[in-house]
Amino acid sequence: MATNMRGLTQFIADIRGARVRELEEKRINKEMANIRKRFKDGNLDGYQKKKYVAKVIFTYILGYKVDIGHMEAVNLISSSKYSEKQIGYLAVTLLMHENSDFLRLVVNSIRKDLNDNNEIHNCLALHAIANVGSQEMAEALSEDVHRLLISPTSENFVRKKAALTLLRLYRKHPDVIPAPEWALRIVSIMDDPDLGVVLSVSSLILALAQDHPEAYAIAYQKAVDRLNRLVVQHEYPATYAYYKVPIPWLQVKLLRLLQNYPPSDDPTLQVMLQEVLQTIMNNCNEPSRNVQHNNAQHAVLFEAINLAIHLDANSPLVNTAAVLLARFISSKETNVRYLGLDTMAHLAARTDNLEAIKKHQGTIILSLRDKDISVRRRALDLLYSMCDVDNSELIVGELLRYLKVADYGLREEMVLKIAILTEKYASTYKWYVDTILELLSAAGDHVGEEVWYRVVQIVTNTEDLQAYAAKVVFEYLKSPSSHESLVKVGGYILGEYGHLVANEPGYSPIEQFQVLHSKSQFCMAPTRALLLSTYLKWVNIFPEIKPQLVNVFERYRHVLDVDLQQRACEFYALAQRPEDDELLQNVCEEIPPFPPRESALLNRLNKKHADSEDKRLWTHSNGTLERQPSKIARKPSTLETNGHGSKSTGEISQEIANSLAGLDLTPSTVAVRSSSPLPDSSAALAAKGIPRLTAGPNVDRWFDKLLYTPEGVLYEDIQIQIGIKSRYQGPVGQVAIYIGNKMSAPLTSFTTALHTEESEALSASFIKIAPSTLAPRTQIQQIVQVECKKVFRKPPILVVSFLAGAHQAIAVRLPVVISKFLEGVKLGPADFFERWKLIGGPPREAQSIFPISLDATGHIDLAKQRQVVLGHGFQILEGIDPNPNNLVGAGIVHTAVDGKVGCLLRLEPNREAKLSRITIRSTSEDVAGEVQKLVQKPLAAEPSASVEKRAL
Repeated sequence: MATNMRGLTQFIADIRGARVRELEEKRINKEMANIRKRFKDGNLDGYQKKKYVAKVIFTYILGYKVDIGHMEAVNLISSSKYSEKQIGYLAVTLLMHENSDFLRLVVNSIRKDLNDNNEIHNCLALHAIANVGSQEMAEALSEDVHRLLISPTSENFVRKKAALTLLRLYRKHPDVIPAPEWALRIVSIMDDPDLGVVLSVSSLILALAQDHPEAYAIAYQKAVDRLNRLVVQHEYPATYAYYKVPIPWLQVKLLRLLQNYPPSDDPTLQVMLQEVLQTIMNNCNEPSRNVQHNNAQHAVLFEAINLAIHLDANSPLVNTAAVLLARFISSKETNVRYLGLDTMAHLAARTDNLEAIKKHQGTIILSLRDKDISVRRRALDLLYSMCDVDNSELIVGELLRYLKVADYGLREEMVLKIAILTEKYASTYKWYVDTILELLSAAGDHVGEEVWYRVVQIVTNTEDLQAYAAKVVFEYLKSPSSHESLVKVGGYILGEYGHLVANEPGYSPIEQFQVLHSKSQFCMAPTRALLLSTYLKWVNIFPEIKPQLVNVFERYRHVLDVDLQQRACEFYALAQRPEDDELLQNVCEEIPPFPPRESALLNRLNKKHADSEDKRLWTHSNGTLERQPSKIARKPSTLETNGHGSKSTGEISQEIANSLAGLDLTPSTVAVRSSSPLPDSSAALAAKGIPRLTAGPNVDRWFDKLLYTPEGVLYEDIQIQIGIKSRYQGPVGQVAIYIGNKMSAPLTSFTTALHTEESEALSASFIKIAPSTLAPRTQIQQIVQVECKKVFRKPPILVVSFLAGAHQAIAVRLPVVISKFLEGVKLGPADFFERWKLIGGPPREAQSIFPISLDATGHIDLAKQRQVVLGHGFQILEGIDPNPNNLVGAGIVHTAVDGKVGCLLRLEPNREAKLSRITIRSTSEDVAGEVQKLVQKPLAAEPSASVEKRAL
C-alpha cells in the first residue's frame, strides 16, 4: 500500500522521524488541515481519495482523534478497484462505531459486494460485517451472508468466512438470526469434503445448538460420523494433520458439540462413539517428546474425557481416563497439570466412586502450592468436588491451613467452599463450630456476610449446639485481635445464649461484657449497632451488670451516627423500666428458629461463574458440576421421540364400543370407520422438528400395499427411489431400505434418520450410518433393526435428506406396524370357537362394517382378501365357517415386554350389499383395534365408490 502512494510513505517517514511529541503533533495537524481542505474542495479522483483516507487511518491508529474522511471512505467502498475498495472497508471498520449514521450509507454497497461474483469483494464485505456487526447491519445482511454460506458456487474460503461472520452476528444479535429455520441447511455443510469449511461451520453450529438443541439435533449423528472417519478410519487430507494429529481443532469442536445433548440411545451411534473415544485414549498412552504433538493430542484427549464422563461416569472408558488424569496432574508442564486437575474435578463430581481419585489426594493437595495461580484454583475446585464424608475433615483442615498463605484472589472463594463443605459434611456439632470459627478468625476481610449469616442460622436452629458455640466464640474473642466478622458472630451468640454458660467459671456476665465491649472500639458502626442490641438482651438476663450497660447506652446517646444514636436512646429508655416490665420482656425474647431455607453460600458461589462467549458446558457448584440448563428432553440420535402421548386404554375401548352401535348388514345403515394408520398430521410433525410427511396419492398407495407385502417401492420421484424388503421373527425384525440415486450427479450431505413417537413400545435403529455422498446412478442399502416391546399405533418415520442443488428432505412412514409381528397359528374348529367365546365381546373385540368393491365379473375378490389376511400374518383356517366366501384366521402377536397376545379374525363379505364385516378378537383390546384398522384399510372400497353407491 505504502509503495504505491509516495505521499503516504513520506508522511509515515516524517512521523517516525519526529524526535519529540510536539513535532509529531505539528506534522499531523498540518497534514490533517491539508486533507480537510482537499476534501472540502472536492474533485478528487479515486487514487487521491485512497491516499488521503489511508493517511487518516494511519493517524487514527497512532491514537489521534479523527473527524474527517468518513464520507470519502463510504465512496471508496463503491469503487470497482480492489485497492480503493480495500482502503474504504478498512476505514469503515476502524473509524465508524456500530451506531454510526454513516453505516446506513454503506449497507447497499456491502450487499452489492456480497452478491458480486468476485470472491475478493465477498471477503471484504464479510470482514466489514463481522468487525462492525451492528444491529441494523445484521438485520439487513444476515440473509445474504447465509446465502453465501450455503451456495454451492461459493469458494471454500468465502464459505469459511461466511460461517464465522454468521457466528459473530449470532453472538451479538441472536434474535436477528432465524437459527431454527436454517438448521437443516447449515448442518448439511458438516458433510462438506473441505475440512476447513467443516471446522468453521462446526463453530457456528456449536453456538447455535446450545440455544436451539432440538433444531440442531441431527448434528449429533453427523458429528459422530465425522469423528469416526477422522479418528478411526483416518479419512482426511495430509495437509490437515497437525503433528500427526488429524485436525485437532475440529475434533475438539465436535466432541464439545456432543456434550450439549443427552447420551444417545441408538446402539449404532453408541458403538461408534465408544470406538472413537477408546482410540483417542489409546493414542495418548505413550507420550511424545514433541511439544506441539503433545499439545494437540492433549487438547483432543481432555475433551474426549469430558464427553466420556458426560455419557457414563462409571464406564470402563472413564476408569481408563482416571489413570491418564493421574499421570497428567503430576506432569512438569503447567498447562497439562491445569487441564488434568480441571477434568478430574469434572470426573469427581459426576462419578459415584471416588476411590480412584482419592489415591492421588496427596498430589492434589500439593497442587494447592503450585507456582501458577490457575493451577492452584483448579486444585481447589478438585478438592471441593472430591470431598465426601470420609475425607472431609482432612480436606477442610488442609484448606484452612492453606488459607492463611493463599493468594488474595483465591481467599474469598476458598472461604465460601470451606463453609459449604463444613456444613455439608459436619460429623459433629463440635467440629462444625470449631472449623467455622477458625475460618472466621483466619479469613479476615475475605469472609462475606453470607458466611456469618449462615453460622447464626445453624446455631439458632440447633439447640444442642448453642452452649458449646457460646463457649468457643468467647474463647476466640479473648484473643488480642479478632476480626469484625467474628465480633458479629460473638455478639449475636453471646447475646442470645451467653446465659447458658454464665454460671461456669471464666464465663461470668461481667467477663462476657468486658471481652465483647473491648472489641467495639475497633468496629464499624453496623457492628457496634449489633453489640448495642446484645447489651439490651443482657439488661434483661444479667441484671447484675445493668449499671455498666446503661452507662454504655448513655454514652452512645451523644454519638454523631444517627442509627447508633437512635438505638442508644431507645435502649436507654427500655433499660430504665423495671425488670419485670412486660414490654422489656417482649423486646428481649429469644430469637425463634429460622424457617428452613436454601444456603445463601451456594447462591453466592454460583454467581462467581459468569457467562462467556463460548458457554461452558458444566460449572463447579454445590458439590457437583451443574450443566447449563438443557433445553432438550430426549436424545438427539436417529431414533427420536416426537412427544405426543397416545390414547389411553379406556379411550380406545370407548371408541370401539361407540363404533359398534347400530351396525347390521342392511344398506341403509352403513358406518364407515377411518382405517388409516397415519401417525400424525404433517403440520403437527413439522411443529415437533420432523419434516412434513411427503404427500402424494402414490406415496399413500405404496405404503398401504407394503403393510401386507414384504417388499416393494416405498417412494419414488425423478431424483431418488426408496425400496423396502423386510422379514420378521418373533418380536424383532429387519427392514432393508434400498435408496437409489436416479440422477447423473451425486447427492451430497446424504443423511438418513428415524423418528419414533412411541419409543417405549417400538425401537428402531440403523445398523450403520449412511455414507454422506450417494454417487450417480448407484444404490445403497440401509438395514433397520426393529423390536416390538409393547403394542404401538404409530409407525416410525424415515427422513432422507440430501443436497441436490438445494437442500431437500423426504419424510415417509416406514411400513412397520403391529401386524408385522403377528405369526399365524393353526387351530381346529373346537379350539377356535373355544378361544373365540373365551375372549368374548367388547372391549376385546373390534368390529366394523365397511363398503367393498367387486371384481370385474361382479364377484367378491376372494384372492385379494386372502392375500391381505395372509400378508398381515394370520393363518387362514379352513373348514371353520360353512360360507366359503368368509375367512377365518388366527395368530399370535409377539412383544418383547408384554409377551404373546392371541388374535382371532372373522371376515364376512356380502356380495349383494357390497359390504363386509370384520371382527377381530384379541386378549389385548389395543391389538384388536389396531389389527382391525390395518386389515380393513386395503379391503375397503375407495370413498368415490361409496359416494356412487349412495347416489344410486
